[in-house]
Amino acid sequence: MDDRNDHRWRGSEKLAAALAHAGINVTGMVCADLGSNVGGFVDVLLRGGAAKVYAVEKGYNVLDYSLRRDARVVVMERRNAMYVTLPEPCDLVTIDVGWTRQRNILPAAARLLGPNGRIITLVKPHYEAEPSQLQGGVLPDALVESALERVSRFIAEMELVVVDRCDSPIRGQAGNREVLLVLSSKATFL
Repeated sequence: MDDRNDHRWRGSEKLAAALAHAGINVTGMVCADLGSNVGGFVDVLLRGGAAKVYAVEKGYNVLDYSLRRDARVVVMERRNAMYVTLPEPCDLVTIDVGWTRQRNILPAAARLLGPNGRIITLVKPHYEAEPSQLQGGVLPDALVESALERVSRFIAEMELVVVDRCDSPIRGQAGNREVLLVLSSKATFL
């Protein structure tokens, strides 16, 4: 029996909070999850009624077996999310990647979107900051907003719009503050 309270499922709480905050209903959506790992985000999407989830993960045999055997999940292991292509456009792309800056992963996510698609990305400001700003691997809370401003400038350059933002309900494993952004194409608002 799966224990969704296990620490491996921490990502579930984060994505669930962003979906609730933004009022996004994933029922019937085609989704891609970049950086699936054990599948916390994938689990939330399936429980929300997603029609299909492409689980993109650089590792191998990491995705939980309960998700791996779900017919709605397309397991895409040993795939670098920055270069992945899919056979169909997505309604929603979710992102939780380690050691990768938003500048590197967002272009890949944007390529996967359908005309009215959205992106929900977990921004880890400690990956966006300069290494010299970290104190024992943790970015002080006072520096988080400046790191997020750099991410926001890049998002604008990509002609994406931040349509919602919420703090993660839990901090990263080292205690770093994390933020979830919901993005959409500027064309959606024209």
